Amino acid sequence: MNAFQRNESKETLFTFISAGDDPPKGDFPVQKKSPKLCGSNYPLSIAFIVVNEFCERFSYYGMRAVLTLYFLSFFHWDENLSTAVYHAFSALCYFTPVIGAIMADSWLGKYKTIIYLSIVYVVGHLIKSVGAIPSLGNQVVHVILSMVGLFLIALGTGGIKPCVSAFGGDQFEEEHTSERSKFFSIFYLSINAGSLISTFVTPVLRGDVKCFGEDCYALAFGVPAALMVLALGE
Repeated sequence: MNAFQRNESKETLFTFISAGDDPPKGDFPVQKKSPKLCGSNYPLSIAFIVVNEFCERFSYYGMRAVLTLYFLSFFHWDENLSTAVYHAFSALCYFTPVIGAIMADSWLGKYKTIIYLSIVYVVGHLIKSVGAIPSLGNQVVHVILSMVGLFLIALGTGGIKPCVSAFGGDQFEEEHTSERSKFFSIFYLSINAGSLISTFVTPVLRGDVKCFGEDCYALAFGVPAALMVLALGE
C-alpha cells in the first residue's frame, strides 16, 4: 500500500463490516457500522456536513457582499484600488483549493485538512471583524488586520473546498448509491441557500444597524464569523 492509499483509508468518519465477515485478526480493532439518520441509509454524519457547508457559504458570501463598500467607505480607497483588492482576494480564493488538495492527498487527509483549515478560516473572520472596529487604532492598523484576515479567509475557504464534498461522499457504504446521489443534491442546495440568504442579510446588517456612530461593518463581518464558528463546531 502506497502513501496515498494509506492516507485515503483514514478518510471516513465511520467504517463498517458486513454481518457475514469474520472479525479482523491480530491487533486491529473491530469496526462498527456508522450510525444512521432516523433509521434510513443516510449516515448521521452527513447532517453535520450539510449544516457546516450552509454556515461556511453564508460566512463567505456574507462577508464578500459588503467588502467593496467596506474598502470605499471605511478605508476611503478609490474605486480602482477597491476593485483591484476585491478581485485579488477572489482570485486567491480560487487558487488556494490547489493547496487544500495537496494537503489532503499527500499529507493530512481530507478530515484533518478540513478541521485545520476551518480553524484558520475562523481566525481570519475574527481578525477581519476586529479590524472593522473604528475605535481600534488608526487606518494602518485597520488595513493590516483586514488584509491578514482576508488572506486567512482565502486560505481557509479555498483549502476546504476540494475536501468537503468528497468527504461527504466517503460516508456512504458502496451499495447506497441512490442515497449518495440525493446527498449531493441536498449538499449543493445548502451551498446555494447559504450564499443567497447571506447576500440579503449582511447588507441589511451593515446599513440598517449603526454602531460607533456609523455603518456597522463590525457586525456585518461578525455575523459571518459567528456562522463560521458554528460550522467549525458542527
